[in-house]
Amino acid sequence: MIQALRKQLVRGVALAALLVLSGCSTFSRDWKAAAAKPMPASSVEGRWEGKWRSDHNGHTGGLRALVTKLDSGQYEARFHATYAVVLSFSSTVNLDVRPAGGLHQFSGSADLGKAAGGLYHYEGKASRTNFLSTYKCPSDHGTFQMTRPKK
Repeated sequence: MIQALRKQLVRGVALAALLVLSGCSTFSRDWKAAAAKPMPASSVEGRWEGKWRSDHNGHTGGLRALVTKLDSGQYEARFHATYAVVLSFSSTVNLDVRPAGGLHQFSGSADLGKAAGGLYHYEGKASRTNFLSTYKCPSDHGTFQMTRPKK
């Protein structure tokens, strides 16, 4: 009986690791491919990198984003965050982007599931070189601060 439980546990852990790593590898592949594309002159599209910080508990980590314009006029932001060097998390949110005084203001929401904190709301602004956003959910709130990556 214990042997069977161990096998199920090992299979469950292996499946979870595969799912996490495949999401990470997809993001990494797309991140590298986006480096070869020209950056639009005045858009939030493209690659971003920096840090996230929770104002609720002080946790912080690395952050990368890929922003793509959708046919609907919205933008898709794919975020990949790290925490404590070995943990990572990816999420995707559609953003409504509007020009405002030489900047792009944006907002959007995404339900990341109960285990990840539920419904997140994002609000921020971006220039050609700087991306600043707040995020809020029922159990956390904080900031994303990114710039364009160096080649």
